[in-house]
Amino acid sequence: MLAKLTSLISENCKITLNKTVGGKDASLFGAFSRTDVLTFSLHIPRLLGITVPCIRLAQDGGEVKERKFEYIKTELGCDVFELTISLSSICENQVSGLFYYDFVFPCGKEVLFSCTEDNVNITLSKNEGKKFRLLVYEEGFDTPKWFRGGIMYHIFVDRFAKGSYLPLCRPDAEMNDDWENGIPQYGEYPGAFVKNNVFFGGNLIGIREKLDYLSSLGVTVIYLSPIFKSYSNHKYDTGDYMQVDEMFGGEEALKALIEAAAEKGIKIILDGVFNHTGDDSLYFNKYGKYDSLGAYQSEQSPYYKWYTFENHPDKYLSWWGIPILPKLNLENPECRDFLVKGEKSVVGKYTKMGIGGIRLDVADELNDTFLDTLRSTAKELSGDDAIIIGEVWENAADKISYGKRRRYFQGAQLDSVMNYPLRTAIIDFLLSGDAHGLSKTLIEIYSSYPKCVCDCLMNILGTHDTERILTVLGGEQSNGRPNCELAYMKMSEETKDRAIKLLKLGSIIQYTVYGVPSVFYGDEAGLEGYHDPFCRMPFPWGRESKELLEHYKLLGNIRRKNTIFAEGLFKITKAEGAYIEYQRELEGKIVTVAVNASNKELFPALCGLDMLSGKKINEKTPIAPHTAFILKNG
Repeated sequence: MLAKLTSLISENCKITLNKTVGGKDASLFGAFSRTDVLTFSLHIPRLLGITVPCIRLAQDGGEVKERKFEYIKTELGCDVFELTISLSSICENQVSGLFYYDFVFPCGKEVLFSCTEDNVNITLSKNEGKKFRLLVYEEGFDTPKWFRGGIMYHIFVDRFAKGSYLPLCRPDAEMNDDWENGIPQYGEYPGAFVKNNVFFGGNLIGIREKLDYLSSLGVTVIYLSPIFKSYSNHKYDTGDYMQVDEMFGGEEALKALIEAAAEKGIKIILDGVFNHTGDDSLYFNKYGKYDSLGAYQSEQSPYYKWYTFENHPDKYLSWWGIPILPKLNLENPECRDFLVKGEKSVVGKYTKMGIGGIRLDVADELNDTFLDTLRSTAKELSGDDAIIIGEVWENAADKISYGKRRRYFQGAQLDSVMNYPLRTAIIDFLLSGDAHGLSKTLIEIYSSYPKCVCDCLMNILGTHDTERILTVLGGEQSNGRPNCELAYMKMSEETKDRAIKLLKLGSIIQYTVYGVPSVFYGDEAGLEGYHDPFCRMPFPWGRESKELLEHYKLLGNIRRKNTIFAEGLFKITKAEGAYIEYQRELEGKIVTVAVNASNKELFPALCGLDMLSGKKINEKTPIAPHTAFILKNG
């Protein structure tokens, strides 16, 4: 019997799972509101001889409960079974929850189990396999609509633009005046200590003076690297949260930038570094530079309990064991309240100033109470308008951090995360032709998060923490090379041309799948660079890749003119070899995106107006190697 079943399964005798909510198809989703009533439908080929299936459902870490399906009808050779579940009933007295489930299929004396690769599609197995994920979020949870459909531009402030005048340079800082050819300060080897006190002079004034350039790219959101007063050029070692660094122009420069950007329909997002401070800070004050009694200086300091000392003063918890970054004790109410509670907190101050939201550095290390309080403050002071984005490198729906399951998207914490899984999948697709892997990632993420979160995902190809995307796609692998070599490595023109072709394909995907594309400054201009700090070179003003720049302007224009990219439904229609095809649909209108990352011409048999070339495409039109279509079909 089992051998016969195995044969039938291998002959594509597949079971189909459909889901509906309120009579609407929800088969591609796996996250729902607590108030939803969810109906599962199983379409099972009669040839399999399956009788009455059941679902095994359990809240994360809870007891497994079985429920049997009801036979409905037989059509097109399939038995149809249904089961309806009220999500409020399975949540019981909780406002949200994370659940896992699978299906059991009795076949005479044998039993088969469901497995899933992408949280949507079923495969059958003789053994228990990967379960489906069901995320139930709080009633009324939503994300800011202004953010959807936009374009984010990520700026490392010291390296983007100097502006027409420079603020004064601190006595303990050094200035590198070679904007065009200067190399960022680096250690002898990756991870070696670096002072990070050499600046190139980029500031908030320069960003304000480049707003017309950013508008030409269609940018609607500027995400700034940290701007709080700090010793270093990267500012991830906060010195004083309540001051904007004077070398970036101070608070007045930030206010002026927020106002000028708003006139162009652009909002400013700040980088919130709340897990740790610098040791050279108002609060820790290891070197006595601040007019305060720091935690390092005395156990009587008002900030002493903001940190965790194992042996005062020199042995204390720090981020990843890096002593210049002492870790904040966010369990301490005074510390937590100072950072995130109410209008007088750090988050309160800058939200009232008019920022559009916050990107949270190392969100996995911020506890639930901290995130809950931060969201409450930001949403209350912004009229629910602030966007809160977390730095999370994995699937955030059921992320475990420090042994604890996180509830980022159950309604009380984050609106979005940095979409690192998509970045990895796009790179693998471009370099290895892995359309299946890209499809799996896109489907799994889309079915893991609430739709309102998917519409706001921060889709990245490069960040300040990764090699430049152009280098990833075309550069030689670093292979343990010393920093003194990596600092000056560049691609040949031929290699760079190929990398540009691949980047154009990758950015098309980045701009047209669900979520919001985030461009790391200079990626659109052709900047190269290996790991930090070489991915943080000054912007090449006047030396930009014209081909890339025009391409990004075109993509920005396409997004601006087509609201379907803001909230349109997403569906993969084909993924084979190095070819992927998907659709966005909104109010009866459809945009089809086809990407050919292979070295051969393909014939996808598609029709419509290609928004990339402006040409009409018919069923006989081939798609050339390393090209794409964005087809408007209705």
